[in-house]
Amino acid sequence: MSYNLLKGKKGIIFGALDEKSIAWNVALKAHEEGAVFTLSNTPLAIRFGNLKELSEKCGSEIIPADATHINELEDVFRRSMEVLGGKLDFILHSIGMSMNVRKSREYDDLDYDYYHKTIDISAMSFHKIIQVAKKLDAVNEWGSIVGLSYIAAQRTLYRYNDMADAKAMLESIARSFGYIYGREKNVRINTISQSPTRTTAGSGVKGIDALIDFTERMSPLGNATAGECADFCIVLFSDLSRKVTMQNIFHDGGFSGMGMSLKAMTQYKKCLEDE
Repeated sequence: MSYNLLKGKKGIIFGALDEKSIAWNVALKAHEEGAVFTLSNTPLAIRFGNLKELSEKCGSEIIPADATHINELEDVFRRSMEVLGGKLDFILHSIGMSMNVRKSREYDDLDYDYYHKTIDISAMSFHKIIQVAKKLDAVNEWGSIVGLSYIAAQRTLYRYNDMADAKAMLESIARSFGYIYGREKNVRINTISQSPTRTTAGSGVKGIDALIDFTERMSPLGNATAGECADFCIVLFSDLSRKVTMQNIFHDGGFSGMGMSLKAMTQYKKCLEDE
């Protein structure tokens, strides 16, 4: 059901890849709610993903860019304003990658070249996107910028590795830039700490199935899906959240507030009995 929450609004969605990605779901929902927007990802991701299909469904132009490169981001914003006919009302940052995680490097044995790339791609790109947007005056007053985070920014989760550092930095950027952009332009910046989700990237992480099972047992409302996260992104893009900024909001079925659940304890006791 559509509520026209984004009718007349314009935006950029960074990071959509395929049907499993949260950004893909956000694009579909934003289109349903009346928004117009451009899509951006790296040329490699565009080549191997299904972004053309999403583009056709939403009537959105694809603008290739490496979000770690300032000049390419400037092109994305200028072209987006040209295509959409004006300044933007929302931006989604759904970008993250760690070669240390992909190659199962332990946190006490990181490859530092990979580590630098993790921070640059997964966190600094958020700062670069916001800084370019601000310098180009590309966002309307009361616009909304959202980045996708994870609870590993606050708590240690086995195997999440250097991505935890990147997410912590991402959330700090939202607070620091949120103050400046809010003070000067009434633009709000928030991050969403989503449940573990079987995106294409997430599915490749070793142990993801066990983690998803654990968080499902721990969360009183169960894990939030990619589609449900998209719904929440729409709320943060909309005028319904005009005074929400500099926040990291947990969208995880209550997992972040739990210590031990009945389902998790029952399963743990079974494991003890099997020993």
